Amino acid sequence: MRDHHEIRSVLPQRHPLLLVDRVLDVRPGRSITAVKAVAATEPCYRDVPDGAPAASYAYPAPLMLESLGQAAALLWLAGAEAGAVDDDHVLMFAAARGYRVEAAAFPGDLLRHEVALDSVKADTVFASGETWAGDRRLAVAPMLIAVRRPRSTLGPTATPPVSTAPHLIRR
Repeated sequence: MRDHHEIRSVLPQRHPLLLVDRVLDVRPGRSITAVKAVAATEPCYRDVPDGAPAASYAYPAPLMLESLGQAAALLWLAGAEAGAVDDDHVLMFAAARGYRVEAAAFPGDLLRHEVALDSVKADTVFASGETWAGDRRLAVAPMLIAVRRPRSTLGPTATPPVSTAPHLIRR
């Protein structure tokens, strides 16, 4: 999967929370490089008043982390065994340990997420990654953790997705 339409067939997120635009490179089970373009028309900038200082346009760190997490999910799915994530299971983001933002992103920046799959233990996935804009490292995540759980254990709100895509992630 590389193009946006393929990403949409795998991830359940939709506008405004689908935060990966394209996959540049994927080595299943090993690493992925994915990008997200930051646009001034995104909902996070809706309430920034005219004449606000440039710092008001810093892309929110939680959205940068979510975008990195979506890239990590695409990596996990690219290497998943057949049936590892199906309509009966949910892949959930569990934690980001040591995540730190080193520099801000702004409208016009192309975020480049570089994620490595560190290990998979049973139904738990461990990855690490960095976010870049050009040659500026913006953020680093020494440990990202996701878990796979049976949908039936999550209660009545975990209804099956509408999509018939073979691999789905629900948060």
